[in-house]
Amino acid sequence: MRLTLAELRKRIENEADAYCVLEDLRWPNGPICPHCGNDKAYFLKPANGTSRATGPKRTMSQRRVWKCAKCRKQFSVLTGTIFHGTKVPIEVWLMVMVQMCSAKNGISAREIERMHGLTPETAWFVLHRLREAMKREPLAHMMRGTIVADETWIGGNPKNRHGRDKPEQIVRGENLHTDKTPVLSLINADTGEVRSRVVPDITGATLRKFISEHVDMAGSVLHTDEGGWYRQLGQEFIEHNAVNHSAGEYVRGMVSTNRAEGYFSQLKRSLDGTHHHVSKTHLPRYVAEFDFRYSTCKMTDSERLQKMVDQAPGRRLSYKPLKAR
Repeated sequence: MRLTLAELRKRIENEADAYCVLEDLRWPNGPICPHCGNDKAYFLKPANGTSRATGPKRTMSQRRVWKCAKCRKQFSVLTGTIFHGTKVPIEVWLMVMVQMCSAKNGISAREIERMHGLTPETAWFVLHRLREAMKREPLAHMMRGTIVADETWIGGNPKNRHGRDKPEQIVRGENLHTDKTPVLSLINADTGEVRSRVVPDITGATLRKFISEHVDMAGSVLHTDEGGWYRQLGQEFIEHNAVNHSAGEYVRGMVSTNRAEGYFSQLKRSLDGTHHHVSKTHLPRYVAEFDFRYSTCKMTDSERLQKMVDQAPGRRLSYKPLKAR
């Protein structure tokens, strides 16, 4: 299904139409009960033909409800997904999803607020719920092949801060004398997949923990810069090749970290230009968003949207715990 903003406007005349579009995305072969997994269900047509009373206040809604023929429980396309319990119109969700999947630099909550008439808090929450759907599957396969590893630091220049906000003395050896937030990225040069993580520090032990969780080291080749924290770790790979940036060497044959540098360049430009400020608390979810788009850059926008919807079930994000962090 090819979905653009123009196509959505043609297909959606009311909220029931929006539900139908989302049902086509989530259930291309018909509804599946989220409670028991049964594929036999029947549609509960509203008594007046168009809407039904829902929620404790019994407000009228065009939500499409199904009933499982096996467990007899009712459900909708929103049940058990990031959309569960939403009060935001499904048409708005679909519009924002299309925008997020097609915007290379991401899209800010303020833009969503203005475009769709949401409150700032609602727009911010909608985007974080979609980023939750963009996260990598918890049991994703191990990366194998030629792995490019590099790290960067996210945050403003400490010398530009006000006196009261300037960091305390940084302990020598921790994060290269900066209190910026370090991010480590692994890119599979063979498949184009990237996996990133916000890490507490840049040390051999920290990097090894993350890399060993995601890479089949005994079956892969590692490409890095001259950072000393990779030397011992590199011995666990088939081969470890490094370019010496301090000596002006950036490419040697097929060895380079330019893939990672390109990813970091896009990430930083987007965080600075689109979002302006990202807290350390929520940075992992923003990084997951850019991982998702980078890893699916060969897909069309519609294919990327379909992948996001496929990952939406089983993921929930509540506002109060999120805001309290």
